[in-house]
Amino acid sequence: MPSEVVPASPTGEQWTLTWQGQQAVVVQLGAALRHYEVDGRPVLDGFASDAPITGGRGQILVPWPNRIGDGRYTFGGTGLQLPLTEPEKGNAIHGLLRWVPWRLQARSEESLRLAGAIRPQPGYPFLLDVTAEYRLGPEGLDVTVCATNVGDGPAPYGVGQHPYLTLGAGPVDTALLTVPARERFLTDERGLPAGQDPVGGTDFDFRTARPIGSRRLDTAFALDRGDDDVAVVRLAHPSGTHGVDVRLGEGTRYVQIYTGDTLPETERRRGVAVEPMSCPPDSFRSGLGVHVLEKGHTHVLRWGLTAWRTT
Repeated sequence: MPSEVVPASPTGEQWTLTWQGQQAVVVQLGAALRHYEVDGRPVLDGFASDAPITGGRGQILVPWPNRIGDGRYTFGGTGLQLPLTEPEKGNAIHGLLRWVPWRLQARSEESLRLAGAIRPQPGYPFLLDVTAEYRLGPEGLDVTVCATNVGDGPAPYGVGQHPYLTLGAGPVDTALLTVPARERFLTDERGLPAGQDPVGGTDFDFRTARPIGSRRLDTAFALDRGDDDVAVVRLAHPSGTHGVDVRLGEGTRYVQIYTGDTLPETERRRGVAVEPMSCPPDSFRSGLGVHVLEKGHTHVLRWGLTAWRTT
């Protein structure tokens, strides 16, 4: 299956997947998910084939999601310093493979597997092989991100992804949001965790569907799910006639909800980012949820999208 050649595309090659009314497009740069639609209706607020990626749209966040304060952490008794990729807030953000071209490993009409690699570098002197698989099927779009430690010793690891959901034109204020979580993370002005709070009785309790309204969300939640459970974050049209479910499975313990209030005005509150994460923000420093990936071991993160419409 040949890839789509987009002249001078800032995101490289484009691969289109199709299956029974579904279409997804994945790009070479960062193995990002550019587009997903079902029966002609966009499910993602993505980006055009000739446009750069903004706001982290569809990007895979590895070997950590979200932020590491000051880019500084300690692992195995050694202090490490990452480049500050969010310099205005003094943070390292969203990992190391966002702006790296991935290579094609396998492809069919309805599936795709891409490979990336993290080689020892300042702040992360570890060796990982990473794959991202996208597959269309009866449940919708399924995504699996695997990382294998091919180095000589253990490595700290976390992973996430950054899709923006859309229900159509207009701001997200009237959309109904459901998040199966009892606790959220408080944050400071740098977007770093400043504690955890129960959501009960607060404006952040989305355990039953409620309109987003004017709430400005850039909030991490700890999911209510067991090892074999699938947690579902739902974004629904206020009419209740259609929406999209984000299925959060193996390896996914947390989710970040972002209403895009800090994006440029043309993109602000246009979609809702629902970001599956294996660990919360700043986990390399706090140790909360961070996975120690031993030599030869593999970490798996699974999530997916299901668009639905009532009959």
